[in-house]
Amino acid sequence: MLENGVKFQVTGPYGEKVSTDMPSALGGGSSAPNPGWLLRASLASCHATVIAMRAAQVGVTLTSLEVSVSSESDSRGLLGTDASVSAGLFGLRTHVKIGAKDATADQLQEIVQWADAHSPVGCTIRQSPTNAVEVEVL
Repeated sequence: MLENGVKFQVTGPYGEKVSTDMPSALGGGSSAPNPGWLLRASLASCHATVIAMRAAQVGVTLTSLEVSVSSESDSRGLLGTDASVSAGLFGLRTHVKIGAKDATADQLQEIVQWADAHSPVGCTIRQSPTNAVEVEVL
């Protein structure tokens, strides 16, 4: 739902809310994360969740876990100033820092690789599903 300018609030199925805004350089108020940041946060948190779940399944007690996702983008695509430039993010990179007292480095690598293959958000991004846009004019 439009709040102001390019600031929006999204409400989830259970009433949870999140706001987005754009940086001031792109016409926003820089008052909330931008949608691309939320996409990266979604990927990072999904990976972290699945890593923790998998570690528990195989009996590994994690002592530390940090997942970050970075990407590249080119605002010319978003702004439509260069038709040859995609508006999408490119070069997604997921960085995992993981520690456990009761697992080897190879076991931790295996947990992370398994989680990467089973992360719903990661799988969705890799599979690039179609998105049917339905418009309702008010």
